[in-house]
Amino acid sequence: MSIMKKIRSKVDKARKKYIPTFGEQHSKAKAEGKKTFRSTRDDTKKGNLEYSTETKAEKTKAQKRLSNRERGSTGDKSKQLSDKGAAFKLAKKSGKDTFMHKGKKYSTLLKGEKKKKLLQMPELSGKTSTKIKKIIRSPKRNGGRALRGYGKAMR
Repeated sequence: MSIMKKIRSKVDKARKKYIPTFGEQHSKAKAEGKKTFRSTRDDTKKGNLEYSTETKAEKTKAQKRLSNRERGSTGDKSKQLSDKGAAFKLAKKSGKDTFMHKGKKYSTLLKGEKKKKLLQMPELSGKTSTKIKKIIRSPKRNGGRALRGYGKAMR
């Protein structure tokens, strides 16, 4: 067994030296303090693609330190609004149903959002409903007496 372990360790050292994995290349570049490195693993694009040594967690941590406006001033466009997005936001904030962008008309409704309806009367039942109906109908029968006062219309 010890001979097998020795052989395995020798093969691993040679492999790491001549054909390192992507992860090994990443860790080596990071340890050397490089910001980017070129991978030698991909046969079709060998050495043509450049990769960052920054991990996803490090990127999100750095982004949390800066606001969207600060990122925009440094040249990062990832969190900035497009021209259409800015026009949409302005129209939505001002309460418009539609807005124009580059000669085309767009709606301010979001996906799944429905148009707001005007205030509707709640469904009433019982005595309240009959009283309201009498008030509404009474101008036709009473010659407009219901408009003069609630008590006179109910007689």
